[in-house]
Amino acid sequence: MRNKLSDELAVCGLNAVLALGLYHPEKINRLFLREDRLQAFSGLCKNLAERKRPYKLCGDEELERICKSLHHQGVAAMIEEPALEGAVEEDLARWAAEGKTGLVLHSVGNDHNLGAMVRSAAFFDCHFIILSEGDGEARLTTSAYRVAEGGMEQVTFRWIRNTAAFLRTASQHIITIGTDTRARLRIRDLEGIIENKRKNLKPSGSRPGLALVLGNEETGLPGEVKDACSVLVRIPGTGHIESLNVAQTATLFLHEIYEL
Repeated sequence: MRNKLSDELAVCGLNAVLALGLYHPEKINRLFLREDRLQAFSGLCKNLAERKRPYKLCGDEELERICKSLHHQGVAAMIEEPALEGAVEEDLARWAAEGKTGLVLHSVGNDHNLGAMVRSAAFFDCHFIILSEGDGEARLTTSAYRVAEGGMEQVTFRWIRNTAAFLRTASQHIITIGTDTRARLRIRDLEGIIENKRKNLKPSGSRPGLALVLGNEETGLPGEVKDACSVLVRIPGTGHIESLNVAQTATLFLHEIYEL
């Protein structure tokens, strides 16, 4: 939950705050925790005291007010609201040279889904996530941080204005894999797809950079976005249900890519 008066964001949940304290304690302005969480966060409390930042022991009722949620798990850290940098071609060149995997999200509007994808991204060594600028897009909120279970600290975020334009540039550096329920190629074809597409890229590293492009659960990717992808791939199923949840789709693809 964002504090509109101070431009702060509440990060709550045990694993989310533990990861924040481990990797980026300097981001924490204030810490609120139940007494039973004090031992787990003693090192962070010491760090805050050294930086002259406050921490406070409090009960569930106050934590619920801070987080606007019952799911605080006994701890909440206040950070500056995340400000994302725009994705630039230098990012693409670096991700290509290092063989990184990432996600590009278009019209994915549910913060819980974003958090679930971040959790999978961290688990399967997915390095970057690109968010688009639209008003209805998912954002790095209190809910997203909590559902990510600490994954936010393992992923690089960027934003873009126009998904199709970004993908046209990105596809010169990395393999952009669009998800489409009507695609001819299947997820099991990924190894052959990557090997075939590698020769069209600017770098010639042993492992190419990859970006999985995911769209809105109801409408999928629009035509201009699909046209800008290197390839379109689907997950085959019974057909009884139109598609999987977008976070489930991301997890299956990321696992497949990780295993290559």
